[in-house]
Amino acid sequence: KKSGKVILIQNHSMITEFILIGFSNLGDLQILLFFIFLIVYLSTLMANATIMTVIRLDRTLHTAMYFFLFVLSCSETCYTLVIVPKMLSNLLATTISFVACATQLFFFLGFACTNCFLIAVMGYDRYVAICHPLRYLLIMNRRLGLGLVSLSGVTGLFIALVATNLICDMPFCGSNRVNHYFCDMAPVIKLACTDTQVKELALFSLSILVIMVPFLLILISYGFIVNTILKIPSADGKRKAFATCVSHLTVVFVHYGCASIIYLRPKSKSASDKDQLVAVSYTVVTPLLNPLVYSLRNQEVKSALKRVLTMPKATKMS
Repeated sequence: KKSGKVILIQNHSMITEFILIGFSNLGDLQILLFFIFLIVYLSTLMANATIMTVIRLDRTLHTAMYFFLFVLSCSETCYTLVIVPKMLSNLLATTISFVACATQLFFFLGFACTNCFLIAVMGYDRYVAICHPLRYLLIMNRRLGLGLVSLSGVTGLFIALVATNLICDMPFCGSNRVNHYFCDMAPVIKLACTDTQVKELALFSLSILVIMVPFLLILISYGFIVNTILKIPSADGKRKAFATCVSHLTVVFVHYGCASIIYLRPKSKSASDKDQLVAVSYTVVTPLLNPLVYSLRNQEVKSALKRVLTMPKATKMS
């Protein structure tokens, strides 16, 4: 028997559509949020597109570090594409089908995990550049760069597939109101009408793997980096070496900090509203912060941008 958006199977009503509560408790402020998020989203797309275009057109940026930055900007663009357009529409309408929710969850987790691994790869790149500068081009060659990016993407999508399967394999036959503005793990799991303890433990283990392992690798890389910088005799040399790491460190602490707050903490039924505020930071603000940090604090990117803007049109087309 089928009634509206609910299918009755074996005396249980199986949910086929979710209602994303999101910011519905803000009333008329939702319209203001719509325009604020829209402006931030368009700015994010423009900033990431600018970074990718500059790296593509300026040959001085055809190095491993900027190749990883290009891929990160591309991944961040896809990451926001999965979340923000639906979030904007949810400020006006709040329903999402079960299949669409599962799809959104998979791609959100896939790009989020990939970004974690890419940021760790960029940390390794900084280690090689500072600790082994004479061998940098030999070590960070095109083959290794493509291999590290491919490994990050495949691993991220595989973990996302496992996590999505663990969540969507559960029966949902009670409330269909998701207390969030997109289909994230915890808000969706809360709606399952079965014991979720084992699967939550498995998902928590995956979260530790995705967040803490790359972060620890970054800390190890920077341990060697700091040791090398301290051995540089001149203060100016130390300053220049450290300056090449500031942008990456900023992204590291913002990205892993927000992820840790949400995914590496004990369950709390009362923290959902605060979760949404933190989620806004890593789904809306951080994707804009990354290209701004790498462009405003990076002299090479700023110089390349000036060259691209003054480049003859015929040269750009070629």
